[in-house]
Amino acid sequence: MTDTDADHVVATRVFYDAIAEDYAARFDGLHTAQPLDRAVLIGFAELVGKGGRVADLGCGPGRMTAYLASLGLSVFGLDLSAAMLAIARRENPDLRFEQGSMLDLDLPDGSLAGVVSWYSTVHTPHDELPALFTEFRRVLAPGGRLLLAFQAGDEPRRLERPFGHPVTADFLRRRPERIAALLEAAGFTVELRSVRAADEKLGESTPQAVLIARRPPRSPA
Repeated sequence: MTDTDADHVVATRVFYDAIAEDYAARFDGLHTAQPLDRAVLIGFAELVGKGGRVADLGCGPGRMTAYLASLGLSVFGLDLSAAMLAIARRENPDLRFEQGSMLDLDLPDGSLAGVVSWYSTVHTPHDELPALFTEFRRVLAPGGRLLLAFQAGDEPRRLERPFGHPVTADFLRRRPERIAALLEAAGFTVELRSVRAADEKLGESTPQAVLIARRPPRSPA
């Protein structure tokens, strides 16, 4: 069985295929509605550098991909869900979107200046995170950066019948210090570890965590 056939991957694909149009309508504009989130994204883009090649992994309807492109990055989106990708391509015909799993990226070693995983690890079991972070490191060039966002906490949230669709998904929350340790074990240097309070105006109920990690540059000869 390949990574893309794993039960949780199939379940995630089915979940987002079912809710794609409702999800895109409900969360339109929320990806950049929080000022502190925008500051992190702008800072990440500056660290990567204008024109840097970036993958937006778990891009959903492509709104974050488009925002990263507006910051001067050469970005493409990847997602499991064909329905989400249909929205992304419809709304952003000038950007590239591909279907696939971030657990098994069809990219050469060291081919990216940046990787963005904006809440896209929330369905990945904890014991698969080391392999996932190793894959992120593999596709980053030396000196490349990873931006990782997720809900902070311990207890998962189960969402049943969202928007009336007969699907269910578990959303896994993480402790930032545990994720930082896993990133360091995968060969990253963590440059930023930040937690902000839940923004009630956005309907958030838990703190939100952001990490920026760097694949170390090559040592001079």
